[in-house]
Amino acid sequence: MKQQHVHILGICGTFMGGVAIIARELGYKVTGSDTNVYPPMSTFLEKSGIEIIPNYDIAQLDPAPDMVIIGNAMSRGNPCVEYVLNNQLNFTSGPQWLHDHLLKDRWVLAVSGTHGKTTTTGMLAWILDQAGIDTGFLIGGVAGNFGISARAGSSRYFVIEADEYDSAFFDKRSKFVHYNPKTLIINNIDFDHADIFDDLKAIQRQFHHLVRAMPQNGCILSAKADDNVQQTLAMGHYSALQFIGKENEWYAEAIAQDCSHFAVYYQGQKAGEVQWAILGEHNMHNGLMAIAAAHHAGVAIEIACQALSSFINANRRLEVKGNVNGVTVYDDFAHHPTAINATINALRSKVGAERILAVLEPRSNTMKMGVHKDDIAPSLHNADSVFVYQPDTIPWQVSIITDALTQPAYHSSDLDHLVDEIVKHAKPTDHILVMSNGAFGGIHQKLLDKLVK
Repeated sequence: MKQQHVHILGICGTFMGGVAIIARELGYKVTGSDTNVYPPMSTFLEKSGIEIIPNYDIAQLDPAPDMVIIGNAMSRGNPCVEYVLNNQLNFTSGPQWLHDHLLKDRWVLAVSGTHGKTTTTGMLAWILDQAGIDTGFLIGGVAGNFGISARAGSSRYFVIEADEYDSAFFDKRSKFVHYNPKTLIINNIDFDHADIFDDLKAIQRQFHHLVRAMPQNGCILSAKADDNVQQTLAMGHYSALQFIGKENEWYAEAIAQDCSHFAVYYQGQKAGEVQWAILGEHNMHNGLMAIAAAHHAGVAIEIACQALSSFINANRRLEVKGNVNGVTVYDDFAHHPTAINATINALRSKVGAERILAVLEPRSNTMKMGVHKDDIAPSLHNADSVFVYQPDTIPWQVSIITDALTQPAYHSSDLDHLVDEIVKHAKPTDHILVMSNGAFGGIHQKLLDKLVK
């Protein structure tokens, strides 16, 4: 039988790259193209024996592959997209392909929510793995414990980061609508992705579509105190509900102030403790969600707690980039006011009264549109000083943020000048927390180099 050939347009995104790796493991011939070919995804793909074409020349589609998987970064006008349509080649979206060729036969454990998806998905995959289950997974980042972002796995279980972003230019439903999970975590729901969604209700509607396709013997885990989530569930559900929070099925209580040690309660009884190298109340919440989801899949709570003690988070989650002359530089992916606040609070719980210098690049599509610009200053209140970069990609002035702050705050459109200002203010025992969902012009290394002098 002829080996089936799939060709992926936009292969180097974390999701599409994961689809490529899984397709290869399932026995498909996999090729792909992208114009953003860079590590780590390019390295993983090449190690998997997947050819990457660094352009969208239509020659790559002749002879025609059996299926073209079109990433959601592709749009009309792309030469390959137009060739696929003009020549009536078989095409589909990444989420649809994943459902049809893998997920429909698995017990899917999906991790959704505006914040904490990558971290919680990594936790859940690691718990199942440490329980002796060869779990498949697809995570929107390189999982610290696995060193990869995806694998097919041989068991019935598959853990997936359930992203609410759209599937493709021809399918504007959220990716997660295609996953049909049996176990679903809804970590939280906030307004984000303003380039895709008009308002919070539009996001909640997509979550409702996800929930309404779940089986009756499925389980939805959510925080009872999250009003946006509970409003969504009130739109209708058919699966069992379990809630996180005091006087609910699941509850976590910090033993250490920075939440590096906490107790797990199930149905009012203490069921285990977690001691790990992860910080913050938000991560204690993430860990509890992962424990609860694994429990629904049959993993004992004690085993799950033990697994989390060796959990290694993905990069860019309060990742220490270096320490120079007593000053520690961190990198974090936070780019939404809720995540910014949680990240600063997590670091504060670790460092106590030592100074936190928060450095922010407003970069996400939602940030560019100015949707959250009035909420950013309050999210920075727990930092001692704030430094905000003014990218030329946003049409509004970041002085809106700095002017609203009561602590020392600075802004600049010159990255090197901003670095100089940060270094000038930094003192031994300070913590420089850099937050952006991009590379931020290599600011971390610039800071470390300047701090040496």
